Amino acid sequence: MNIKTRMSNEDRSAYTRTALLTAARALFVEKGYAETGTPELVKAAGVTRGALYHHFEDKKAIYRAVVEKECADIAVAIRDATANPKTALAALKRGARAYLDTMRDKGRVRLVLIDGPAALGHDAIRHINDQSASETLQEGIEYAIASGEFRPLPVAALTALLDAAFDRAALQIANGAPRDDIETALDALLEGLTPQQ
Repeated sequence: MNIKTRMSNEDRSAYTRTALLTAARALFVEKGYAETGTPELVKAAGVTRGALYHHFEDKKAIYRAVVEKECADIAVAIRDATANPKTALAALKRGARAYLDTMRDKGRVRLVLIDGPAALGHDAIRHINDQSASETLQEGIEYAIASGEFRPLPVAALTALLDAAFDRAALQIANGAPRDDIETALDALLEGLTPQQ
């Protein structure tokens, strides 16, 4: 007996959506957004074309859902790594390392930092990021400023610049740059935001 025939409609729908997202992520990592077609996507997911379009308007919509999940997972990893810090600076350093750790997941750099902006546009990627990893960064910066560990600087601008630095760091590591060097530079960047003695 097919397991899907014993499921409720709601469970069947969730199962189908999960199968589509899992297959889509694997294909987008392997082939890239541009080279992945919807026929191979439905075949890999083991669903019908109608099921795909029931859940997602088009290939771009399923790509966006994949990227949203990736960014949500990144944010969870950062939050977990920065729970109960001794200082705001320590939390931000831990958060930076957690970000670099999670960006090592197979295909994540490609999905989020390379193909993501090309497939979805920079505004869409920025919006997704603002609702996930960037939000955790902004919270950390606000806490650091409020506690006096960072100089009072414009929070939105500082968040955007540090976010870009962390993304660039992940890209550099993915391209073979020594992670220790990147971490040393990021630590110095964060330490440079503390009040001058």
